[in-house]
Amino acid sequence: MRKKRLFALQYSLVMLLVAIVLSGCAGEQQPGPSVEEPAAFATLAPTNTPAPPPTPTATPAPLTLFLSEKLPQGAITLENIGTVNLSDDPAADLWFGPEGDAPSGELLHTASWVYALAAPFPTLADDITLNTLGAYWQGEPAPPLERVEKLYVPEALLPALGDRWGRPDPGRVEVYQNPPAVLKLWDTNAWAILPFEVLEPRLKVISIEGLSPLFKDFDPASYPLSARYQLVLISGLRGAPQNAEIAAIMEAIQPGNRDPERMTTLVMTGVTALVRGTAYRMEMHGVLYPAEKIRDWLTEADLTHISNEVSFYEECPFPDPTSPSLLFCSNPKYIDLLAYVGADIIELTGNHNNDALLVHGFDAVPYTLDLYDQYGMAYFGGGRDMVEAKSPLLMTHNGNQLAFIGCNAFGPDFAWATAESGGSAPCEDYQWMAEEISRLRAEGYLPIATFQYYEDYYDFAVDHHKRDFGLMAQAGAVIVNGSQAHRPKAMAFEHGGFIDYGLGNLFFDQNWVIDMYGNVIVQTSWEIIQRHTFYNGRHLSTELLTAKLVDYAQPRPMTPQEREQFLTELFTASGWITR
Repeated sequence: MRKKRLFALQYSLVMLLVAIVLSGCAGEQQPGPSVEEPAAFATLAPTNTPAPPPTPTATPAPLTLFLSEKLPQGAITLENIGTVNLSDDPAADLWFGPEGDAPSGELLHTASWVYALAAPFPTLADDITLNTLGAYWQGEPAPPLERVEKLYVPEALLPALGDRWGRPDPGRVEVYQNPPAVLKLWDTNAWAILPFEVLEPRLKVISIEGLSPLFKDFDPASYPLSARYQLVLISGLRGAPQNAEIAAIMEAIQPGNRDPERMTTLVMTGVTALVRGTAYRMEMHGVLYPAEKIRDWLTEADLTHISNEVSFYEECPFPDPTSPSLLFCSNPKYIDLLAYVGADIIELTGNHNNDALLVHGFDAVPYTLDLYDQYGMAYFGGGRDMVEAKSPLLMTHNGNQLAFIGCNAFGPDFAWATAESGGSAPCEDYQWMAEEISRLRAEGYLPIATFQYYEDYYDFAVDHHKRDFGLMAQAGAVIVNGSQAHRPKAMAFEHGGFIDYGLGNLFFDQNWVIDMYGNVIVQTSWEIIQRHTFYNGRHLSTELLTAKLVDYAQPRPMTPQEREQFLTELFTASGWITR
């Protein structure tokens, strides 16, 4: 009994010590089981209670998109919007339309659209004020719009122009969804405000207070015929799938219809012959003297074409402005003039390219072509032999593929290249050139054909002009130019191409000439410089810059009165009604 009581007392002391120790551990907030739940219980095997099932989530419905009826054609590619559903409800998840109509919400994307004021090509007006356009809108036409029968306006621009000028006069302004046909504008003497990308050379772009979308320094923000369209998110995002859908919509929306990275401007000119009176004044006033008044026209372009008819010869005599000789050469230092105007492309169809061989016994063609190579100037229409002379010059700029090809119809025989010698490409029966143009067009190029054709001093075109130039347009040339004419000649639009039967002189000393009948012709001092715009693989526009030759060497921009007289004569010779 004594041993049992002793054992019980010892057991009680041990349990008391354990309790004290456990109480001290709890006071130090050490991790582990509490006194109420000894550690031994923590090691018990878990029960087999099943976990609750996951909460099901609903698949979000596709986003809905509202498209305003005022959107321009091509603003969004519907085939690329994925699973998004189109809606007639302006309160859909997403809204896309004119900036001025946009609802409140999160702005996701803005597209800019540029329009151009266009008139039939034989229109004399070049520029109008915004007030003049507004007066016509309100039914009060003033010059130069007093004879314009109608103005076609895209529905997409109606809100912006209406905010500016109020309700349009229904007798003068017609709203359209699809642009009017070009022939309709010609037949009715109507103008149209057209999306930039649908312009074509049969229409003349009229600038507004000096602003034109054809100009390289064009700023859409300051142009009154620009419009902005916005994509607005009205409802909040509902999950990751909607993010992908919105990305697809933004990808389907075009950023705009005028991308400078898709534009190419090309300037083309008429006869250049740095000889006789022109060369003499270059010696007196400096090599760059002829271009001082029009240089900006030539250097502003992406590509500048010069038809230089005369080869360079190192021993070329000092120029004589009174010489009756028609056999020429040019001092090699004169090439600095071509570099000064930014010449990129030299046409070699001229009939004076081999004069130095005939007069001085020197084959100047290889030397001249080496000089062009040294200055980085490409060339076509001639070469070191027949193969090179007939080969087209292929150029790609901002995605626009251009092909230049030319020939010499006039001769003389010694001006033509042969299998062994240099010169211009002979036109022969024109079939080789037409076939090459067709091949180039089929390969995606825009062919540009030029002729050193038969010379005359009339402004109209006769049957053989129409036949031979028309053959090139029919084959697929987008531009066909006569580089032989010393007097500017008529123009035409045939088979989808622009034809100019003769641009006149550029740098050549013909202030005037006397023809075989004794008539004094001053129109040899009138000059056409063409400025062409290509966009996204299309020939978009042709502009006519006009100059007058003075001092036998230096063209200057025409005055408004001179320009009106000149263009009226040209349009009449072309069989067109001047507008």
